[in-house]
Amino acid sequence: MRLMENTIQFVQWLRSVAPYIHAFRGKTFVVAFPGELVMSGALPVLAQDLSLLHALGIKIVIVHGSRPQVEEQLALRNIETHFHNGVRITDAAALECAKEAAGELRLDIEAAFSQGLPNTPMAHAAIRIISGNFVIARPVGIIDGVDLELTGVTRKIAYETIHPILNAGGLVLLSPLGFSPTGEVFNLTMEDVAVSAAIALRADKLVFITETPMMKDGGGTEIRELSSHQARAVLKDGGLPADSAYYLQHAMKACNGGVPRAHIVPFAMDGSALLELFTHDGVGTMISSENLESLRDATIEDVGGILKLIEPLEADGTLVKRGRELIEREIEYFSVIEHDGVIFGCAALYPFPAEKMAEMACLTVNPEVQTQGDGERLLKHMENRARAAGFNKLFVLTTRTAHWFLKRGFVNASIDDLPKDRQHMYNWQRKSLVLIKNL
Repeated sequence: MRLMENTIQFVQWLRSVAPYIHAFRGKTFVVAFPGELVMSGALPVLAQDLSLLHALGIKIVIVHGSRPQVEEQLALRNIETHFHNGVRITDAAALECAKEAAGELRLDIEAAFSQGLPNTPMAHAAIRIISGNFVIARPVGIIDGVDLELTGVTRKIAYETIHPILNAGGLVLLSPLGFSPTGEVFNLTMEDVAVSAAIALRADKLVFITETPMMKDGGGTEIRELSSHQARAVLKDGGLPADSAYYLQHAMKACNGGVPRAHIVPFAMDGSALLELFTHDGVGTMISSENLESLRDATIEDVGGILKLIEPLEADGTLVKRGRELIEREIEYFSVIEHDGVIFGCAALYPFPAEKMAEMACLTVNPEVQTQGDGERLLKHMENRARAAGFNKLFVLTTRTAHWFLKRGFVNASIDDLPKDRQHMYNWQRKSLVLIKNL
């Protein structure tokens, strides 16, 4: 019995992630993480997760940080470190430490992606990581009268060199070091390199896997999703810890630069990158260049998504069976909730103008998100559609969800209360309950 339950759960899970697999194939993701992730021992697991993304056809660019490793090198050499407004002042000695740290980290990362033991997620992966002088930089210069010396900012990413590597199946690794046309080396921040790479490569996602916990607002509520405009307001409020605000600032910059989605994901949770990318709500904060979720009228392109949503309920008898041809003919009656390109809810509104009544049918919400109020939103949307069309009453026929509708203002009625045309189409075998609501 337990094996059967696990089998069913696995099948359901695989079906639930299939839309994401289709959507992500061939896309470019920039994945950036701080040196703290490596120090915590999480690098081997992250390498396995990113290898899985690579196996699904996603093009991966990795950007690593090195702050704690640089601090370690400075301490070993008894070199004092200096900062100005949170930015390291990089003198010649500090630059040598940054180069040492970046070299060690690059080797550690390459070793992690060279795992290939049988019975591990990376068996037979044979992933090749390419790194090089892909980041052109310039000095930050003098700020508030303070010369930051060899601290730099990204000037250009060699996207014309990186794209062929990604298309050939390689992963690209970028370190927080940049080079000038005159041969100088500059110490950069991981966040700056990651944002510049995501914009230059026209990446579909920028994912920061961070040492910071899940972001929360002033009331302690988790911040799951923000548009770039909302992110600006959150930063203006000033309630976030400095590290979280720094990541959010760079995520917003990426979105404003044309990256559709940026994610800030705590690495403390095992598999956080996969959970963020392949589940509806994720485990981090997603910033988008526009509002991700829309409740809208359906189009013919939505037929496949609607069918996928309602088929399980048709199979167990909750909904009347509707074929593809019928939904295509009646698509103008449907509304859908779409989240990041995936249909998560639908409903249909059938008009009966003579009696100024409308039937709401096929109200369905993906089981993964049924506790988040999407059914309520669909109901209100359909009520508004009915009112706008001049209808006075909304009715539903249901065999299993009467209680849900009764709690939302519907009352029991009889078949005689239905429009005449609908009475003739009543299915006596299903014996559906009739519920009506005055609008």
